[in-house]
Amino acid sequence: MTKRYWLVLLTYILTLFSVIIGAPILMLMGVAKEQIPGIWTLFSFSIGFIIILLLLRQDMAERHLTRDRSSKSDAVIWSIAGIFMAFMAQYVAVIIEVSVFGIEPGSENTEMIVEFAKATPALILVVAVIGPILEEIIFRMIIFGTLYKRFNFWIAAIISSVIFAVVHMDFEHLLVYAFMGVVFSFLYVKTKRIIVPIVAHVALNSFVMIVQVVYGDRLMELQKKLEEMQGFIGGLL
Repeated sequence: MTKRYWLVLLTYILTLFSVIIGAPILMLMGVAKEQIPGIWTLFSFSIGFIIILLLLRQDMAERHLTRDRSSKSDAVIWSIAGIFMAFMAQYVAVIIEVSVFGIEPGSENTEMIVEFAKATPALILVVAVIGPILEEIIFRMIIFGTLYKRFNFWIAAIISSVIFAVVHMDFEHLLVYAFMGVVFSFLYVKTKRIIVPIVAHVALNSFVMIVQVVYGDRLMELQKKLEEMQGFIGGLL
């Protein structure tokens, strides 16, 4: 692994744990408690994102030298296909969790992020765009890419995907994150373009944010109305 990749990893780790220092600072500044996670995450990830892009300037300049890269049209096709593949992987993982391990659907980690995003709407930018870009750079381009040079696809994909899952700190649903990580790794290997898994990942996270944050309250109201209608119809019958 090159020196700049180690610097990228260090920057990402510092970004993740910077809240330990950032939260007390925002509290001293009088920021509302419910807004602290969202505001600091937005700040730290934005700074980390800029630093990582600067560190990867050489990689971006040399990306056209990568052998066997898919054409732009193929990249578009695989990006779109990747969105459906990611959703399918998530669905299959949830079925396995429920039927084999008896784990109930629904993620406390996702619910927590949604609450943070409702308190600080700008956080949606991090969750839907900046976060997925950084994660694909870290877990696919660097970690998976480094492992793939020494091992076969499955070993590299599983190891990097498990690390990807653990970092999300949602241990009950490790399988969901791991399955998606394998899909993103496949997209990267298939196209040799990191933008492809980035697009699929961004689309997946954006969908969750739109459904649960932007339209979450409306959907809850609609669900209540449907339940009331079903109760009314059931009473008539």
